[in-house]
Amino acid sequence: MVKKYVPIMNGAFMRPRIVAFIPAHNEEKSIRDCLEGLADQVLPQHVLLDIIVIADNCTDQTIERAIQAGEDLKLTVIILKTENNSQRKVGALNAAWKSLYGDPLSLYEYHVSSYQEKYNQSIKAILGMDADSRLAPGALKQLWDDLMSARNIGGVMAKYTMRMPRKKSLLSLDDPYYEQKLESGLYGGPIARWWTHQQKQDMTSWLLSLQYQGGSTYVLGGQGTLFRPEALQDVVNRNNLDGPWQDDSDVEDMLLTWQLQRAKWKTLISPSARCFVDSMRSYHTFRQQRIKWSSGTVELLTNRELNVSSSHIFRMWGSQLRRLLDLLIRVLLIILIPLALMTDQFQWSWLWIIPVVVASLLNLILALKTPMRRPIDVLLAITLISSEIYLWANLMTFIQVWKDRLSKNKKDGWHNQYSAEKGQTKSKLVEGLFLVNLLLALLIFVSIYYRSFFTNRTIQDVVTPYLELGWQILTYLTVLVTVIMIHQLWTLRKSNRA
Repeated sequence: MVKKYVPIMNGAFMRPRIVAFIPAHNEEKSIRDCLEGLADQVLPQHVLLDIIVIADNCTDQTIERAIQAGEDLKLTVIILKTENNSQRKVGALNAAWKSLYGDPLSLYEYHVSSYQEKYNQSIKAILGMDADSRLAPGALKQLWDDLMSARNIGGVMAKYTMRMPRKKSLLSLDDPYYEQKLESGLYGGPIARWWTHQQKQDMTSWLLSLQYQGGSTYVLGGQGTLFRPEALQDVVNRNNLDGPWQDDSDVEDMLLTWQLQRAKWKTLISPSARCFVDSMRSYHTFRQQRIKWSSGTVELLTNRELNVSSSHIFRMWGSQLRRLLDLLIRVLLIILIPLALMTDQFQWSWLWIIPVVVASLLNLILALKTPMRRPIDVLLAITLISSEIYLWANLMTFIQVWKDRLSKNKKDGWHNQYSAEKGQTKSKLVEGLFLVNLLLALLIFVSIYYRSFFTNRTIQDVVTPYLELGWQILTYLTVLVTVIMIHQLWTLRKSNRA
């Protein structure tokens, strides 16, 4: 413990309070912004806010900058320093929990003082935040109102919006702080800004679908969620844990959400509270983050040893099935169209334009419902260019996750994502694109050079039955996906906001 602010207790009464848990591993560049967001909040009447910044194995100036920010912003900031924590974010969050409620694994008998007991009783909500996220003004009060609207609500999550980096072109090359500003993460080029919007629109689609189903969520994201302490303690007691968060999964927040639901606590998204979060600004960092998220999700769906389930489990399996349908349709298109062209059996049908129009309309509406959109994002949504590229990025992740799952190849998702964000690893995107273009050029050369062979009657007779079967399968799959998209369009008619 580096610094601790001791609240004042008048007699036997202590004012109710919210306690924020902010795990921070080398977050010297972002911790002040996170605390400034909390300083902007209007607290519920007579409610205090205490902030615990968990400096998790930090080797930079996170602690010093958090203390300075707390003093400048007149916040009650408590610094908790972890030692030998091998469980990363999970271990940091549980360290904050144990600092309040005790450690069941302690070798020494733990006695809660009367003061600590009163203090714990005064904690009416626990805010879980990442050090690189920021609550929008008024968000904490909105989360509080949502949580306190019913006794059986265990947690309420803010609506997440990815922060768009500023244009890198706005920086002057003569600026002596040019490199430092680039390293701050506040600026980005066209590709980084494109990736940010795609993730923002993806988040919009997810949030709107949950709101259409009533606002219940299968994951209370760790970037900005307000928990009821009794619900977290219930999870600890029911599962014989030393803290509410577990490292049995790469998606510790989803595992906790499922455990809350199993204990009959409601887990909701706020209809109004917003939290701004950082995006992944390159293919490599995006891929590593999504592999961690998706592999953790698949593990929860398939690992019976975890003994958890969710009321959303059919929806989540449906999402996996939708990814599989998208993949099968594109694989069939990649096989059937070149084969039909090579054997001179390709025939255009205007019916094919129907799913394209439906997809274009769906992406247009999602782009328009995405907060803080740009005109170029709407234009690219109509043309389906951005959505198709982004879909392929997700399909590559889908393939990798299920390949690892079926081969029992367990990877450290946290380590891989952190290494990617720090630039310690690189993707093979350039090599992959080069190989794809090489194969495409080779296919075109072969189809032209041996055109007389591929178009002779014997080859056509051999290929025709397979083409007919493939087109039939593709037709059925496309009709199914089109119906799904039309249903999604129907759900978007409501005035819900992402």
